Amino acid sequence: MAAALALRVVAGLAAAAVAALLLEHYGLAGPPSPLPQPRAPLRPHPAPGPGDGNIFWGLQISDIHVSRYRDPGRALDLEKFCSETIDIIQPALVLATGDLTDAKTKEQLGSRQHEIEWQTYQNILKKTRVLEKTKWLDIKGNHDAYNIPSLDSVRNYYRKYSAVRRDGSFHYVHSTPFGNYSFIYVDATQDPGPKRPYNFFGILDEKRMRELLQLSKESSRSNHTIWFGHFTTSTILSPSPGIRSIMSSATAYFCGHLHTLGGLMPVLHTRHSQGTLELEVGDWKDNRRYRIFAFDHDLFSFADLSFGKWPVVLITNPKPLLYTCAKHEPLERLLHSTHIRVLAFSLCSITSVTVKIDGIHLGQAVHLSGPIFTLKWNPQNYSNGTHDIEVIVQDSAGRSKNVRHTFSIQENIHLTFDPVASFILLTEHCTVVRVVFVMIVLIQLAVLITFRYLGYPKFKGPWFCGEIIDGHLGCCFSFGTFVSGHFLQGSVTFIVGILQLVFFNIPLMAYLCWSLLQRCFGHNFRSHLHQGKYLKTVPVHLLMLLLYIWQLYSCYFLHVTHGALAFLVSPLRTWLTLLTPVLICYVWTLSATKFGTFMVYLKSHLSS
Repeated sequence: MAAALALRVVAGLAAAAVAALLLEHYGLAGPPSPLPQPRAPLRPHPAPGPGDGNIFWGLQISDIHVSRYRDPGRALDLEKFCSETIDIIQPALVLATGDLTDAKTKEQLGSRQHEIEWQTYQNILKKTRVLEKTKWLDIKGNHDAYNIPSLDSVRNYYRKYSAVRRDGSFHYVHSTPFGNYSFIYVDATQDPGPKRPYNFFGILDEKRMRELLQLSKESSRSNHTIWFGHFTTSTILSPSPGIRSIMSSATAYFCGHLHTLGGLMPVLHTRHSQGTLELEVGDWKDNRRYRIFAFDHDLFSFADLSFGKWPVVLITNPKPLLYTCAKHEPLERLLHSTHIRVLAFSLCSITSVTVKIDGIHLGQAVHLSGPIFTLKWNPQNYSNGTHDIEVIVQDSAGRSKNVRHTFSIQENIHLTFDPVASFILLTEHCTVVRVVFVMIVLIQLAVLITFRYLGYPKFKGPWFCGEIIDGHLGCCFSFGTFVSGHFLQGSVTFIVGILQLVFFNIPLMAYLCWSLLQRCFGHNFRSHLHQGKYLKTVPVHLLMLLLYIWQLYSCYFLHVTHGALAFLVSPLRTWLTLLTPVLICYVWTLSATKFGTFMVYLKSHLSS
């Protein structure tokens, strides 16, 4: 009865914890902040036609990770990108969305700002004179904020070596004869910036949210607004009403950070419930990915590309159905358009641009000016359902590129994004790991209750105390980190806690309880050998040994990443690692008389 009652209490606590976390995260208790309203739809004209006006294009590159220890090709290819690629495409602007440098130690476990990495990055910008060719907007990622005690620190090399050289969010307006286009940077990097791995999530406090709200209001008169940042919105902690609500008037949000998830998700695109597209671009670090985007008569289009592969082709009209933004784009212009429009770039001259729709050859697009090619069409011929457009581009060197997508002239037809990509980009991962962490802690408590080991410690101390940032002491808890007078909310800490609980604490507790149960049956470690139980029990002991080796490696990782003090003052890692063999030895070697006395004492203690 007592155990059943205790389990009910645990279940009630779990439900209360989940409810509290959801209420805290979604801010259901208070009224939402005032938000900018989406701009009114534009008129159907001017529509895409045979002229070369009303169009501009730009590029995005992310997660460059210039490193002093790994892959010098990252810097060499970046130099070629800033010379050859920029010279050919001639973008109006380039968004370099964070992790400009790697900031890792030689063994790749620790984190440290290396001035030589920043100097290498700056030298590339200077040598290629890219800042004279285009507007280069480079922003910080979590790697660029590793191990920085404050924004005023001399180790904040972003201020010294980047093109922007300014901390915090900002609003850049690209002005054209046909309107203004706003680009708003979301700075969610942590301040101060702890070492890895506690810098994976971005954080926006109330002050930063108010600044972003003001920037959003400033952009309300622009033709379009693009928000850009390093972190995906799913890896940003933000107070109510949330970062997605603040950017709801934007056509799209450009980001990086997740790379391609080790090649598992080469495409990470989705749409927010408010209509804004979230478009993560693959990394430069390992995959040499970049993006071209364009606004053609205020119709937005883009393509994710691989460096060094030519020709580069982007169909700007008709635009892809999957990426239509009815709340932000004058889609009626597509219906009134008179020409199919294509941007085509290559190392040498383009010789042919062939257009097909639904497999039917429409003809050769005509070169208009620069990279713009057009072909007359009648969109009324495709007013029903969906259709596939294919463009084949060839250059004088024999290189060719085929691109295709699905479009529709008809309203109220939609395509859905990859559900896995949507889950990754739309799920509030920090809330998820908080809930999972609380649930696992409660499972640990339930295991203790099951084995009637109710002496569960009521106090939760720090996981370790040491140099959270070089030269700055702090304490790391499950719920966050204290350093230099600042409190950084828990994010990756919950993930670390989950791994610690699942792969050591809970197995150790279960192993000790199982060992005590064996002793209650009159067995000891030697009896398993003499009574033929060795083969049945050796997997249990072997598993515990493997987990203990994992715990030893965790201690080594802590020492490498946060120093000797953190290694010595770490109840979660070092102290528990040292205590484990003592506990195991005590359980298995305690004499029968002392063990009986111990069990009598334990029973009386639990009964009280």
